[in-house]
Amino acid sequence: MVSLVRALCILVLLSSLTLQAGDNLNLAISSLRHQVNIIHFATHDELFASHLDTLDNEPAIGQLQPIINDVRMFWQSQQIPLRDRSTNFDEPSTDTILSQVLGSEPALEDYLAVSNRIRYLSFASAQYDWQPISPGGWLKLGDAHRSIPKLRTRLAHLSDNSVQDLNNVVFDEALEQTVLNFQRRHGLEPDGVVGPATLRWLNTTAYQRATIIAEDFVNRSRYLASVGQRYLLINIPAYEMVLVDSDQVVLNSRVIVGKPYRKTPLLQSQISNMVLNPTWRVPRKLLKRDLLPKVGADGSYISEGKFQVYNRAGDLVVKSDQEWQDLAFGDFPYRLVQQAGESNTLGRYKFFFENSYNVYLHDTLDTELFERSDRALSSGCIRVEKIEQLANWMAANLVKDKQTWVEMQDDRNTTQWFSLHQTLPVHLVYWTSWVGKQNKLQFRTDIYKRHQKLSLELASQ
Repeated sequence: MVSLVRALCILVLLSSLTLQAGDNLNLAISSLRHQVNIIHFATHDELFASHLDTLDNEPAIGQLQPIINDVRMFWQSQQIPLRDRSTNFDEPSTDTILSQVLGSEPALEDYLAVSNRIRYLSFASAQYDWQPISPGGWLKLGDAHRSIPKLRTRLAHLSDNSVQDLNNVVFDEALEQTVLNFQRRHGLEPDGVVGPATLRWLNTTAYQRATIIAEDFVNRSRYLASVGQRYLLINIPAYEMVLVDSDQVVLNSRVIVGKPYRKTPLLQSQISNMVLNPTWRVPRKLLKRDLLPKVGADGSYISEGKFQVYNRAGDLVVKSDQEWQDLAFGDFPYRLVQQAGESNTLGRYKFFFENSYNVYLHDTLDTELFERSDRALSSGCIRVEKIEQLANWMAANLVKDKQTWVEMQDDRNTTQWFSLHQTLPVHLVYWTSWVGKQNKLQFRTDIYKRHQKLSLELASQ
């Protein structure tokens, strides 16, 4: 009897171990598939497409090791940190396979959220209808249209719609609120109206979305892996700036960036000094395109704008308003410098960083423009909404001559350069998607058409 009981206990134990081993293998395959899925959407590499096929067909343990190796090599080639950086693995077994796969995952805070969203988008791409919604016009509160049920369904597939009656053909208040939430997630003007911009994003398929989020995750993770603990970063299509100190965000601000035909460049540099009450040397291209037409319309634009005019020898030139107006239609061999003061285009502050594009961060008089959802409005430089907070942080942490800074706070007309005892890294980047608060996917318009292939697909819709 004792031997029988012992034998039964051994069988139960072996069965439990077998079930546990099976669970570990299934978890390993699932986790590995999530990683391969992200890489496949980010690269569209045939190697990882074949790995997906393998993982979808009940692979044996021996088939997993090459996939793990390729996944690790990819993340490492992107300089993305892993949970387990060791590379010397034994042949996989049911005891070690799960730890090997989990060790190959990126050691990033947003990895799990991105993985889950891409997994859902991959599922949604295969399961749901993504044919374009074509209402033939704008849709707004109170409208009744046959395309509204499809609009409701599309918003539900994109996790924006909690309304149960998907067949309702009336654009009611609940749908309007859903559209508002959708617009905010996409950086659009939140007006609750389905116009061309909103419709373009509604017709962006789940597959396209997965591609965008995967590409940006890889690019962003690679970039941020080497930025250090203190830096200033401007994400151009998001129209946002963050100041990070000791790996913590200490300031977040809306910004204005360059127009599509006067793009703000992508670059890395160092803020080396800041200017209080800057003058503005008008770039030649900007002078011809923007200022001279204004001078041609009204010659007093120069004097009223407090511009000084210099010839090629650097001598100050003085003429009447009528003379300036007449000269505006010719070659105009002069350069303009706007004096410091409350009417100066650059405002109160300017932050200089070395670059070949002659761009910098500065203040602005047109503060109402920060309320716009589309803020690609400048000639290439970056205008910062919370410029004073940034200046004060710089003064407290980096400016050498703090006494002069304090003494000049009431002076709006004297230009003063301030050197820094340590430069501040600045990064101008271009990321159109990320996982935001409450694990909500955020997308922004590709204002400079950098995702050219996807932009062409969207345009064709």
